[in-house]
Amino acid sequence: MNTDGADESSWELDPEDESGAVIAAVGRQLKMWREAAGLDRAKFGQRMGYGPNLIYKIERGTRIPRPEFLDKADEVLGAGGKIAAMKADVEKARYPKKVRDLAELESKAVEIGAYDCGVVMGLLQTEEYARALYGMRRPAYSEDQVDRLVMARLARQNVIQAQPTPLLTVVQEETVLRRPIGGKMVLRRQLEHLLTVGSLRNVEIQVMPTAVEEHAGLAGSLQLMRLRDGTTVGHNEVQLVSRLITQPKEVQILDMRYGMIRAQALTPRESLTFIEKLLGET
Repeated sequence: MNTDGADESSWELDPEDESGAVIAAVGRQLKMWREAAGLDRAKFGQRMGYGPNLIYKIERGTRIPRPEFLDKADEVLGAGGKIAAMKADVEKARYPKKVRDLAELESKAVEIGAYDCGVVMGLLQTEEYARALYGMRRPAYSEDQVDRLVMARLARQNVIQAQPTPLLTVVQEETVLRRPIGGKMVLRRQLEHLLTVGSLRNVEIQVMPTAVEEHAGLAGSLQLMRLRDGTTVGHNEVQLVSRLITQPKEVQILDMRYGMIRAQALTPRESLTFIEKLLGET
């Protein structure tokens, strides 16, 4: 039995996250069910396979229970599916707020365009590539934080298969596709994944060769989202800043730059051939 279970069955909740009220309500419901079953935290934790300290934190609303925790609690407390049903309430809260906000915008987009000069664009990352990225952050993330961030990144990728299907165009720097984040095998599987995703009819991946003499993206990475209501917004994330760009003049500049970046990069077909070549060299 795990004496705390913090990393295995829950995520830490950001105290400034407005979804805290939802998590607190879930915690109160769990406490009511536990007490109705005549179990103290120690006995309940023993049946769950976790220590009373974790049970206390979840009931107080300071930890976000994972779906499997709620399923197990439903079984242990004989709730007949009522506790398991709360998984829908905690689904969004389990991811950081800035990720939820970005995912919501992406879900409303008919077209997503991105240029990334540092790493593989988030919607195209494999799980092990994303885990390697978060694992090397400094100050170091805890295992709990890494797991939560990776899960959030993978959840965002559902937008690629959403209906109606949005158009996703991504320009990646050649240097990004050569950098062995996580090691050579992680890079190989990431390149293979790019070839798979790049073959989808709604996805176009382009490579910006290092040898190009003219480059409109030297100011850094960017993302543009054209929404169903006809508006276009930009997003930029660098170091400690995650910024949504809505001012029409600023969006226009990003749109212009992204158009130039795509024109200067290899075509989608040339890019897939280039990625196949890199895969053979890795």
